[in-house]
Amino acid sequence: MLFRPSLIGTRTLEAGELKADAKACRKIGPAGIGEKALYLNSFYLRRRYYVVWNDVSRIFKRVAVSKGGFSRKGLFATIPYLVVELKDGREKACNFRFESQVDDFLEEVGKRQPGIPLFSEAAEAKLRSEREAQEVKYLKELSGKAQKTVDELRKAEAYLEEDPRTAKVLVYAAKQKRSVDGVRPQVKALAYLIVIASALMFASGLWLRLVRENELGLYLCLFAGAFVLSVYASQVLPTPQRNQRTAARDWDEAVRMSQNYIDAYEGGVFPVPACYAHPIVLERMGRAVREGRADDAAQALDVVKQDLRALNSSVRVSQGEYDEVVAIKPMFLVCGYA
Repeated sequence: MLFRPSLIGTRTLEAGELKADAKACRKIGPAGIGEKALYLNSFYLRRRYYVVWNDVSRIFKRVAVSKGGFSRKGLFATIPYLVVELKDGREKACNFRFESQVDDFLEEVGKRQPGIPLFSEAAEAKLRSEREAQEVKYLKELSGKAQKTVDELRKAEAYLEEDPRTAKVLVYAAKQKRSVDGVRPQVKALAYLIVIASALMFASGLWLRLVRENELGLYLCLFAGAFVLSVYASQVLPTPQRNQRTAARDWDEAVRMSQNYIDAYEGGVFPVPACYAHPIVLERMGRAVREGRADDAAQALDVVKQDLRALNSSVRVSQGEYDEVVAIKPMFLVCGYA
């Protein structure tokens, strides 16, 4: 440990205890989760601060949107934050590069410290309101067939939650395949033109600098490098690790992994194909049955497909609905809703 983390709570750890806990903590993004404390980052330094678990009242995610997205005078971007509320009322917000890292961090906290709330008070109130609104839609009494279907779906959902890694790999592979396949040929052609033009600019810059000893050559090289880095960051052009072939292979491997997992299911025939084996899919199927829109698993899956087809960028949904759709819709799109 190069720098000793600074305390932001009220309870302290002894130097040796702090060093051992910080070294063994699970590092997720710029922060870390230890057995005795939480390690948080500053804007520049990773795990710069620590707070003992007993000082933490709640931890949650906050996503800020850049002003350019509203003013139309700049770039639209989101900045994910991990927010830690202390019991003395103070709040520490830590910026992350990727929102998925914040989600992974909160998931790990939930496993290690199940007593700590993982939503803000406002979010908890909104979720309660959404649950109450959803409960109103449910039928007061279900038929024997419908109740049996709900029970089967809950059992299958619990089975998938025993090993969440399978569903995560499935979602990640689907998103990657959608991202790679979704690049338009015109955009790809433009990116290639920029790279070629940048290479010519770089060669011209080198010639001007080395042969003519003109300072303009240095600037041309710098601009060429900036253009190439911008194209690379956009992930438009294929790379050896990210292209249509590898994306298809990863998707097939994810489906195979999912199939192997559900083949070991001991509750009878699994209610969904391997490509849709995700707890959220089963949860939405169960809701469809409880709302009276389906009686069996096949009908419930069709209802889920219809609902997902109807959702697009012009439809406003709740935050909970949005999170579910973002997680599972790529799988249905990759499979063509088959």
